[in-house]
Amino acid sequence: MATDELVDQELGALGRGLASRWSGAILVCSKCSKKLGGGFGRKGKTSLGKALRKRFGLKKGRKSPVGLIEVKCLGVCPKGAVTLVDTSRPGTWRLVPAGADVEAIGRDLGLEPGGQAPRRAITSR
Repeated sequence: MATDELVDQELGALGRGLASRWSGAILVCSKCSKKLGGGFGRKGKTSLGKALRKRFGLKKGRKSPVGLIEVKCLGVCPKGAVTLVDTSRPGTWRLVPAGADVEAIGRDLGLEPGGQAPRRAITSR
């Protein structure tokens, strides 16, 4: 870890901080996704988290513009849906039904399609 990545100010008993590029975070219940056996994507076999990552080019870790975190269980356990929490609006948890349009979900969450497209390796011939 480079020293320039550490936040300069002390956070009291919490210690020092580490900067991220996140403007917010999206929590997706992995238990709900597992119960559905996917439910999203072209063939309906992709989990909601993976479908959102792929469609909107979200990377894992702190260098992504938005954090997409699959959590163990949020305790709601809807039938035929996945629980999702957008931290920019924590007062409303969403129950996303299986087969819902990933593009529409992303728009509702404020994600930009192709805003962060995966980089391709440059090869020389």
